[in-house]
Amino acid sequence: MKKSKGDDKNIKLIVDDVVYSTQVNKAYLKRKPYQPLNPKQVTSFMPGNIQEVFVEEGAQVTEGEKLCILEAMKMKNIIMAPMDGTVKKMNVKVGDKVPKNYVLVELK
Repeated sequence: MKKSKGDDKNIKLIVDDVVYSTQVNKAYLKRKPYQPLNPKQVTSFMPGNIQEVFVEEGAQVTEGEKLCILEAMKMKNIIMAPMDGTVKKMNVKVGDKVPKNYVLVELK
């Protein structure tokens, strides 16, 4: 990256062997770095209420097994295990209100 006027910077991008130069803004420079999803952490995809919990800590689960029900916008969403494993930690109970991206269940 090469510095330009003020806090803005120029960066070079290479796409199909063509070099492009573009200026990025402050929001781009302050952005949170990308972190890949952890398949062992089951998170809420939207805010809502926990209606029902089907597993407890220490339980063996298989891929596709029901973990809990997240109610959001009058819809009941069944949260399922993304992989086979053991429930390491259950972070919710019936009646809990959770925000988006909250870790509901941790698997090992």
